[in-house]
Amino acid sequence: MDLTSLKTVKDLLQKYQIRPLKGLGQNFLVDEEVLDKIIGSAELKENDTVLEIGSGIGTLTLELAKKVKKVIAVEKDLKMCGILQDLLESQNVRNVEIIKGDILKINTKYYIPNTKYKIVANLPYYITSPVIRKFLEIETPPLTMILMVQKEVGRRVCAKPPDMSILAVSVQFYAQPEILSFVSKKSFWPEPEIDSAIIKITPTNSRRNVLRGLFFKIVKVGFLQPRKQLINNLSNGLKINREQVKNWLLTNGVNPTQRAETLTVEDWLNLVNTLK
Repeated sequence: MDLTSLKTVKDLLQKYQIRPLKGLGQNFLVDEEVLDKIIGSAELKENDTVLEIGSGIGTLTLELAKKVKKVIAVEKDLKMCGILQDLLESQNVRNVEIIKGDILKINTKYYIPNTKYKIVANLPYYITSPVIRKFLEIETPPLTMILMVQKEVGRRVCAKPPDMSILAVSVQFYAQPEILSFVSKKSFWPEPEIDSAIIKITPTNSRRNVLRGLFFKIVKVGFLQPRKQLINNLSNGLKINREQVKNWLLTNGVNPTQRAETLTVEDWLNLVNTLK
C-alpha cells in the first residue's frame, strides 16, 4: 500500500469515516520523494530505536519499521491509532509500539529506552517548539532529531547573528541544528498555508554543566525588548547599574549598543561566566 498516494489516503480516511483535523495539524505527506529524503537523512541502522511523534495513518511509521529494530509511535488521535494498528496487523509488522497520548503530557521515561534512540517525525506544527525543547532538556536526549517543521520555524531554529531569537539561542545551547531541505506545501494533503523544512538537530553534551537557570534568565532579559540596546535591557531587567553593565559587556567583546539578536550562544555563555 502506497501511503503517499493521495487516492490511497483519501480512500483510507473515507473507509474509517475520518476527516483531517486542522486543530491537530493533520496534513498528510503525499510525496514519496520527500518521504525518502526524511528516511535517508536519519541515517538509520538495523539496530536503531526510533521515536516518531504524530504518526497519523503511518506513512512514515511503516517505512521506518522496515529499516530499524523498533519504532515507538506516539499519536494523540485515537482514530488515527486505530488505522495504524489495522495497517500494522494487515502487513504483519511487529516492531512498532503505538503509544496513545499527547507527547507533551506523557511521561516519556516509561517509553524511551535506556539505549540510544533517534527521533524522526513529521511534527504537528502547533507543538514544534515545545517538543524540541522537551527532548533537548531531558536527561536522555536523542542521538539526533530529523523533523519536518514549518519553513519559518526551521529558519528561526537555525538562525545566525544578526537574526537570533530566544528560540534559536535555546536550541543552539543544547544542539547543532541545520536545515536539510525545504518542502513545498503541495507535498501535503490537505495543503497547508505555508511551505515546510526538514531540519536535523544533533544534541551535544558540552554544555550540560552550565548554570542553565542563570543562562536562560540573562538571555530572556536580553530579548525582553528585542529592538532595544543590550545595555538598556540588561540594566533594567537585572537591576544592575548601567556603568556596570557597560563594563561587563565590553569585557566580553560586546558593544553595549548591540541588540540581543546579534549575539552568538558563545557570547551569552561568556556573559554568564563573567557576571559578578
